[in-house]
Amino acid sequence: MARRIARSTLTVMIAFGAAKLISLLQTIIIAQAFGVGSDLDAYVAANRIPELIVILISGGALTHAFIPIFSGFLAKGDLDSAWQLSSHLINTIFMLALVISAGVFLAAPWLVANVVAPGFDAGTASDTVDMMRILLLSTIIFALSGIFSGILNSHQHFLLPALAPIMYDIGILFGVIFLLPRLGVHGIAVGAVIGAALHFGIQVPGLIRYKMRWRLELGLFNPQLWRVIRLMLPRIGGLGVFSLNFLVMNNIASRLGVGSVSALDWGWRLMQIPQTLIGTAMGIVIFPTLAALSEMNDLEGKRGAMTGALRFILVSSIPAAIGLIVLGRPLISLLERGAFDASASALVYSALTMFTLGLIVHSTLEVIARSFYADKDTLTPLFAALGGALINFVLALALSDVNTVSANSLLNSVARSLPSLSLRPEVGNVSGLALANSLGVMFEVVLLLYILRRRWRGIHEDALSLCLLKTLAASLIMAGVIVAVDAAWEQLVPQAGLTVTIARLAVEAVAGLAAFALAALLLRMSELTELWRIITIRRPA
Repeated sequence: MARRIARSTLTVMIAFGAAKLISLLQTIIIAQAFGVGSDLDAYVAANRIPELIVILISGGALTHAFIPIFSGFLAKGDLDSAWQLSSHLINTIFMLALVISAGVFLAAPWLVANVVAPGFDAGTASDTVDMMRILLLSTIIFALSGIFSGILNSHQHFLLPALAPIMYDIGILFGVIFLLPRLGVHGIAVGAVIGAALHFGIQVPGLIRYKMRWRLELGLFNPQLWRVIRLMLPRIGGLGVFSLNFLVMNNIASRLGVGSVSALDWGWRLMQIPQTLIGTAMGIVIFPTLAALSEMNDLEGKRGAMTGALRFILVSSIPAAIGLIVLGRPLISLLERGAFDASASALVYSALTMFTLGLIVHSTLEVIARSFYADKDTLTPLFAALGGALINFVLALALSDVNTVSANSLLNSVARSLPSLSLRPEVGNVSGLALANSLGVMFEVVLLLYILRRRWRGIHEDALSLCLLKTLAASLIMAGVIVAVDAAWEQLVPQAGLTVTIARLAVEAVAGLAAFALAALLLRMSELTELWRIITIRRPA
């Protein structure tokens, strides 16, 4: 089982990595065209409500409630009930998405003016309304596509659902390259709709392979449909709280000046690159296994699967987080062209640094929360999310002030460590909002782990603690080597420029990875050797 999970996770990570590369290409083009100005502010704000609809009714809430029940039917060989449930759910969710999208279409001017971005001027607000209405088309498409992903994942088929985000990014890239010159920032919104259609289409061959049977009926009297809905409701609440956090941050950021909304979004998207590759990939792969183990009441199996997934995430996310902090500023500087100047780069880095502090907890939450969903418990994560949201809200108001001391202190310490990176922290605005988000999620993770430990009568906490300490030690050694190499490079190669910056980053990254690997070897970190053995050893014929 460990080999299958590791290889499936690697497949998903590679697919997500390809999606992120395409997304990075979009980012470079968009940065050159708009920087962190009002046009990009409008697009980011316009996407908040459509994104919220997708997350709530056809994203995480639906799949986390649907997969345990659908997987149960598959495990019992009851294909007729499985396809009946999927048909009823597809039809019901599609109708729901259609009705909600129509309501948001009509209410878009009020939502922008009072909820999403009350700080925008009239022109930016008008563009936001127009793009929100365009993006609502994608929500209807995603309503179906999200269920398709759940069906394929339940069959332990992860490739096509992992390729779907690539197709979505290809659609946006098409809009950026071909529609941006004609339609302006509206071309990105049109490209997103095209990408949603591609996201839908790439998964259809997988459904054909598994001989999906669809029925044209709502099935309102199907008890399994209502079982899924009952499980969805707490998860919808949890995701709603998560999305509300970003609406609150968006609302506050819109009052902090032009570019603040964009900078907050840029920092989040850049942090999401390692978080998606590590946490989301592992969460997607491990969830069907946890659901099956829960169905069989295999408590020790659940402990082993969950703990193994968390150890993999710790070994990957801790060095990634520390690496982003010490290398993030020069990485972002590679985007400096056109409208994206040095001041925009510094503002984005300040948000990225604070989001990166939460990279580890965001990644682990992907597995920890799914451990509850596998047990068909969607209420406990909701209560934890509410507590985290309260912390996020209070700290967002407190830390968004420009005179925030604690955040400034942290970034200034980084600046003193890496003087050659010309770090100019702009804290108190978007960085304070990002820090509030990280601390809120940290509370959520700690609370859920405590509850899970009591409920499962242990979670192999000794192995987790040892893995955490060893990985942190190896990562700090890695950071020290990167700082030393950076200082030496500053003395030996004082020139600047794009090619020199890329070479500098490459040398520092290779040196850092080598230092981490050597430190891990000296500390006898079994997780790395186990992972290597699982991936490289061939299965017997």
